[in-house]
Amino acid sequence: MTLVDTNILIDILSLDPVWSARSLDVFARRSGDGPMLIVDAVYAECAASYESADQTTAALAQLQVQRTQMSDAALWRAGRAFLEYRRRGGTRTNVLPDFFIGAQAAALGVPLLTRDAGRYATYFPDLELITP
Repeated sequence: MTLVDTNILIDILSLDPVWSARSLDVFARRSGDGPMLIVDAVYAECAASYESADQTTAALAQLQVQRTQMSDAALWRAGRAFLEYRRRGGTRTNVLPDFFIGAQAAALGVPLLTRDAGRYATYFPDLELITP
């Protein structure tokens, strides 16, 4: 089981000339180890590239990703990560999607496939990160 960050899916779905091959390769290898999961925030971020919910759902279905519901413990951890972000001088006033993503991976005890290892390593130091 692996939780997947938005940037990996966008790389694959958009056929990004720099990242798609690498992201698809590691995505395919990890999918052999079990389900590939996303949280609602990832779905929402991917939706910005499509004209409808049906198109978004169809694109993600091609990759056979499954949505996972966040637990109270994961949501609490996302809030704590946001609090730490603000303490470090972060200027955003809403919990960032990355905090939901990282918190869910940490709560499930599964690796996170991402190209944004820096932020996750800072706020979720116990999280196993897989990068292309």
